[in-house]
Amino acid sequence: MEHIISILVENKFGVLARVAGLFSARGYNIESLSVAPTLDPETSMITIVTIGDDKIVEQIIKQLNKVVEVLKVTDLTETSHLDRETALIKINTNAKPEHRDEAIRICDIFRAKIVDSSPTTYTIEITGDVEKVEALINLLKPLGIKELIRTGRIAISREVAKVASRPQAVKA
Repeated sequence: MEHIISILVENKFGVLARVAGLFSARGYNIESLSVAPTLDPETSMITIVTIGDDKIVEQIIKQLNKVVEVLKVTDLTETSHLDRETALIKINTNAKPEHRDEAIRICDIFRAKIVDSSPTTYTIEITGDVEKVEALINLLKPLGIKELIRTGRIAISREVAKVASRPQAVKA
């Protein structure tokens, strides 16, 4: 099962290596990794996507909580959350002139942007969930993908909507 783990850490040298080491020590691959400072420059947020057994991931989370610089660990897998990734895709537009028009149509459908253009290529940027990025890549393959780079996924929990209660009528 895929797990998206969000880890708030102190922004210090070596913390990322210790966090990643907990996964490799247990023989688990990190499918995706993203790390950046938060609003507070003293802390960073690490988002790790891994595939593994629930019990092993639970052990990893327990071990992460023992790392001094780790402030909070959340497995977003079982919670309501949003996750996104960005991809840059360079496609060949030299093979057939109609490929340029087709690439523009595909980009419009997916709300992707052509961020660079040359006589022989378009570089396309897309941000979205994994399924959206994969769908765009699959549609662009027949046009000739020259290069592809994807960011690690980032994720954030959704806020729980609070239902406003009505004031109770007072009986006299």
